[in-house]
Amino acid sequence: MSKKTLIIVGAIVAVIVIYALNTNKQASGAAATGCKVTVIADVLNARESADGNAKVVGKYLRDAQFDALPGIQNGFRKVADDKWVAAAFTEPVAGSAC
Repeated sequence: MSKKTLIIVGAIVAVIVIYALNTNKQASGAAATGCKVTVIADVLNARESADGNAKVVGKYLRDAQFDALPGIQNGFRKVADDKWVAAAFTEPVAGSAC
């Protein structure tokens, strides 16, 4: 296997692992609110606060769905403790209470 192929496979595995780890962390009470969103960007960064310059703490891929808290702060939606995503790149799932 070539070095380039190994790097690509490694990157794909890393994205999958990060995604799996991040989908298990929900905001306190997020599931109870009934708000569920879908990612409409190719890749959506999750940040540690509702600030576009805050540290990136995870990533979501297009069409990922996850629980969130209703309401938007500074253009960001809270999806877990210390985890926020840009609301403009998410869309509420039909029938959810966002």
